[in-house]
Amino acid sequence: MNKVILCGRLGQDPELTYITNGTGICKFPLATSSVWLDQGGQKQERTEWHRIVVWGKQGENCAKYLNKGREVLLEGEIQYQKYTDKQGVERYATDIKASNIQFLGSGNNNNTQRNEPRPPNQNSGSRSAPGTSLDDIPF
Repeated sequence: MNKVILCGRLGQDPELTYITNGTGICKFPLATSSVWLDQGGQKQERTEWHRIVVWGKQGENCAKYLNKGREVLLEGEIQYQKYTDKQGVERYATDIKASNIQFLGSGNNNNTQRNEPRPPNQNSGSRSAPGTSLDDIPF
């Protein structure tokens, strides 16, 4: 079973893009923190950063309503990516493909929605090939 549950805060505003078929892909970094007392009784804290990817309508809603600092609870699966960067160097990345997201706390104070890109026209010249998958799109 490949299942991840995380509760944390967004490290930056979500970025929404669309692939050729009009499917939205939302990406954002999520910070989770652990707090404990060391042997000397001193409080210690460690923050881990996770790369979150959300597909489809749920991703569009994340881009529309979430912003930097907002707390979310999410469920998903770990995906490992291997790709070659522009310099020809093989790179590896670990993403969390979120399948269920709950927005926690209050939204932004001004209750405005950000302007996000619109899905591409099916007939427009897009750089993404039909059937593009997450494996084809490096962060």
